[in-house]
Amino acid sequence: MKNKKKGIAIAIAMACVGVFLIVAANMTTAESVQSSFWALVPPIIAIALALITKEVYSSLFIGILVGALLYSGFNFEGTITHVFQDGIISVLSDSWNVGILIFLVILGTMVSLMNKAGGSAAFGRWASTKIKSRVGAQLATIALGVLIFIDDYFNCLTVGSVMRPVTDKHQVSRAKLAYLIDATAAPVCIIAPISSWAAAVSGFVEGEDGLSLFINAIPFNFYALLTIVMMVGLVLMKADFGPMGVHERNAMKGDLYTTPDRPYEGTGSEQISSKGKVIDLLLPIITLIICCVIGMLYTGGFFSGAGFVEAFAGSDASVGLVLGSFFALVITLVFYMVRRVMSFNDCMGCIPEGFKAMVPAILILTFAWSLKAMTDSLGAAEYVAGVVRASAGGFMNFLPAIIFLIACGLAFATGTSWGTFGILIPIVVAAFQQSSYQMMIISISACMAGAVCGDHCSPISDTTIMASAGAQCNHVNHVSTQLPYAVLVALISFVTYIVAGFTKSALISLPFGIILTLAVLFLFRLLAKHKINRPAEAGK
Repeated sequence: MKNKKKGIAIAIAMACVGVFLIVAANMTTAESVQSSFWALVPPIIAIALALITKEVYSSLFIGILVGALLYSGFNFEGTITHVFQDGIISVLSDSWNVGILIFLVILGTMVSLMNKAGGSAAFGRWASTKIKSRVGAQLATIALGVLIFIDDYFNCLTVGSVMRPVTDKHQVSRAKLAYLIDATAAPVCIIAPISSWAAAVSGFVEGEDGLSLFINAIPFNFYALLTIVMMVGLVLMKADFGPMGVHERNAMKGDLYTTPDRPYEGTGSEQISSKGKVIDLLLPIITLIICCVIGMLYTGGFFSGAGFVEAFAGSDASVGLVLGSFFALVITLVFYMVRRVMSFNDCMGCIPEGFKAMVPAILILTFAWSLKAMTDSLGAAEYVAGVVRASAGGFMNFLPAIIFLIACGLAFATGTSWGTFGILIPIVVAAFQQSSYQMMIISISACMAGAVCGDHCSPISDTTIMASAGAQCNHVNHVSTQLPYAVLVALISFVTYIVAGFTKSALISLPFGIILTLAVLFLFRLLAKHKINRPAEAGK
């Protein structure tokens, strides 16, 4: 019955897309869709289909196809050429993207090595003597996520591989683990002055000290700060609600996945070494952190005379992470063979295993990047820039909140925070540079917060995809359970930006946002308790 309903939903969704394409073919031309709302239609369709059909690959590809049809004016040859030549082949030829894919494969290999060497199992046994409860397991996950602030990709996969055995033991659902990983990835990186994100934001600010602006904007980055408050509050109050509440209740009964689709179940069942110790997990992780930091500094020219901050600001995160992870992999291989926990053949066998583990993430990333290429070719950046400029004339005190919403929408539709920064931050700097420095800081923080929020919510965001991979959670499950939490924090952040626009003070607006977040969580906790207790009361 459930499969029948899902089949009907898919059929209706596909029929709606077909009708839309027929209407669009008669209403638009290749010229009329440029730099208009049509540029945001392909990702909207892809996201809607993913949430309805629970199937992400076909949904993303349909979004890519719609973008190509609009771009080519529904010309068959132009559509196919745009999908493959300007889309999939183009993004796989981009050096940044290829670097990220190589980084993923190396990390997948390291995770496979740590599992097979027995390091993960040994850490799980050690952690079980220190972490005694579900609350402790979740707080430890949050703490580790906050500590690994260098890069969000690195955060997602490292925290997942380290904490998965611990959260599984304490019956924390894979969906909740994915949320905790995702919420400590981009939201933490965007408030960390020494991170690849700080470097990216600093590079978009022309005519100002980018790093100083970034640091001054941290207290106004409400979405990132309130997300951390939200996570800790959810764990301590045990206030999970919505789809996440269902997953958590099922996990406490022994079902960590909830849905029948369990693509990662049994991935850790391979033969592992009996000689594994905690050091077999800790040394590779620590080595990875150190090597990745050194790699990023190297690409920023630190060893050629650049200062530490300057090197981070000018670093190439993609190349730096590849170099760092490669040397960490070599050191790990040598360490395991010297300790004789694994043979050379066993180590080499982990390379294809690691690659296979990352195939779902690589596929989704490739399609997500291709979808972004479609929106770029349709002029989404120009359309959003025009909307922002049009709203800058009036509603000055409401402008940070408006900028936050626009950044949310753009990042959600395109799945990229950095692209959103690149579009909006130069506009904000130009609008406020000569008039109000404090309003410029608040508005830049609204750009960053909105971009992270949209990225956090979006099913096609690379960080969201990697959080699913790190937690080994079904991607659609992660998106559907995380969305209510992210939207709630977004609404609270929107209200807080209105307060900040009038007060221009973080000392007033940030405590307001924190109190409002905790109050809403407390209300949801009371409602959840009432819902659980109501059937029992009815039976008395």
